[in-house]
Amino acid sequence: MKNIKTGIIGSGFMGAAHTEALRRIGGVEITAVASDDEIARNLIADKYGISQRYSDWQEIINDPEIEVVHNCTPNYLHYEINKAAIESGKHIISEKPLTISVAQSEVLIKLLETSGVVNAVNFNYRFYPLIQHLKKTVDENELGSIYYIHGHYLQDWLYYDTDYNWRLEPELSGESRAVADIGSHWCDLIQFVTGKKITEVFANLITVHKTRKKPPGSIETFKGKEAETVDNNASEIEVKTEDAGSVMFRLENGTYGVFTVSQVSAGRKNNFMVNIDGSKKSISWNQENPNEMWIGYREKANEVLLKDPSLLKESAREYAHYPGGHPEGYPDGPKNMFHKIYGFIRSGLDPRKVKPEFPTFKDGHIENKIVESILKSSKDKTWIKV
Repeated sequence: MKNIKTGIIGSGFMGAAHTEALRRIGGVEITAVASDDEIARNLIADKYGISQRYSDWQEIINDPEIEVVHNCTPNYLHYEINKAAIESGKHIISEKPLTISVAQSEVLIKLLETSGVVNAVNFNYRFYPLIQHLKKTVDENELGSIYYIHGHYLQDWLYYDTDYNWRLEPELSGESRAVADIGSHWCDLIQFVTGKKITEVFANLITVHKTRKKPPGSIETFKGKEAETVDNNASEIEVKTEDAGSVMFRLENGTYGVFTVSQVSAGRKNNFMVNIDGSKKSISWNQENPNEMWIGYREKANEVLLKDPSLLKESAREYAHYPGGHPEGYPDGPKNMFHKIYGFIRSGLDPRKVKPEFPTFKDGHIENKIVESILKSSKDKTWIKV
């Protein structure tokens, strides 16, 4: 199998996650990493044996040998890098959000009408074995008519007003934080599993900490919790994005639901829960316990389905790489997704003609529309069509 040469742009939490996942799928040669953070850039390059190290991401775009670009940068850079990759003819895998506005993502979608580059957005939660099993269960009508959908995505890494990260700055992260960062994952998963788009939203968003203490240096995502002391040189800044909120929504088939997002819920580390209540049974799945799915009944005892290839739908088995009782978790989602993407690239298929089995820029564009509709709904205090 011929190695595909790849470049990673970004050296933070997701840059490291992408690099590690690519090492596990095989057939990929990571030839370069680009980041303006010299220390983080060298740590990744040294750990994974990456020879080329750039301070300017344009170097990766300009490298004629690199076929695929992974965009793992802060949100405000997504548009510029994604656009440059498309225009250079390189396949592009972007972190979410695809861009920080619908206007920007519309430009990318237009460019892709005349470009056959493979494009993907890292909505990695689709690729848990039990989520793939759930989608097939819904497709085969085993849940029956869907009565209601509900759930949440809760974290605590921004619990204190001393917690800080670039995601708190709209000029770097965009106008939305909790919804765009984690709510987008929740919405994408529901649309993927049900096969139905969110068409209308009614939201109430809140900012718990009106001001926060910003330290002089940068803090990597999720790492602020590990600090032993508060930086006495921190400066007070106004917070303009949401810490939490709840969103009611309607799917295109008329089904209603509600979800809550929060980055200020003590003890909730990455608590992503989905509940779907159907006319035949209900299901519940929590990302923090991803190898089990609760199945609820009215007329008989409830069940718990364990992640075991022998128990999954046939189409979901390829996403479970170990036997039952051998847990698989968060790092396996990106690995499964990248396996699909690179397989598609090797096939030479045109994503304009063949629908890929992974989320594309069109899915990222849809999520941008949902996020902007949620922001408008919270401001206007009314239902907003997506």
